[in-house]
Amino acid sequence: MLLSSVVLGVMATAGTARADSCYTWSRTLAQGASGADVKTLQIRVAGYPGYGAVLDIDGSYGPATAAAVKRFQSAYGLTADGIAGPATFSKIYALQDDDCTPAHFSYAELNRCNSTWEGGAVSAATAKANALRTMWKLEALRHALGDRSITVTSGFRSRACNDAVGGATSSRHLYGDAADLGAGPHSLCTLARQARNHGFSGILGPGYPGHGDHTHVDHRSSRFWSASSCGI
Repeated sequence: MLLSSVVLGVMATAGTARADSCYTWSRTLAQGASGADVKTLQIRVAGYPGYGAVLDIDGSYGPATAAAVKRFQSAYGLTADGIAGPATFSKIYALQDDDCTPAHFSYAELNRCNSTWEGGAVSAATAKANALRTMWKLEALRHALGDRSITVTSGFRSRACNDAVGGATSSRHLYGDAADLGAGPHSLCTLARQARNHGFSGILGPGYPGHGDHTHVDHRSSRFWSASSCGI
């Protein structure tokens, strides 16, 4: 009984590694925890759900969140125990900028259309929040591909912007949760194939009509992957 109390006490103690200008966790997190701090963590590790999976951003630290944390930890050479403590938080702090975006992506990259984030299919706040989740998944994708740059050619679009480029009327770009990726250090097929491991339910690439020059990723409600030239 004493041991159990000690363990529970450890899980509730402060897990803060240092103050961070974006967000600072004040406790160690593990399975069974819940709250806004868990949800904030889930956004940061949502790019590590495993092949074909999508991590729910629900504020509940269940087995899927623990598994994603383990993959994040392993990717960065940390002890992969699925418990988010000081070492895990320190790595996240090192990866995020003051506005909570990951180090290698920005709101400007995900929105070249309307800086107010208005005019899409959802509120400006929702579109911007969706873009943040996309960026953290892209950060995971970038790291998996050797930390070489990924070029984002399109992100959020207002309806006016979407119409101007001939986007579909139901385009995920209107929700802020989509990104088009151009070729660069990585081929479009490399991007499409690797994206399957990083929480994107929508992946369209070479072989899908209109996607010969980019790979599209998004967070649609059910999986749709199509890039036949890439074997997807």
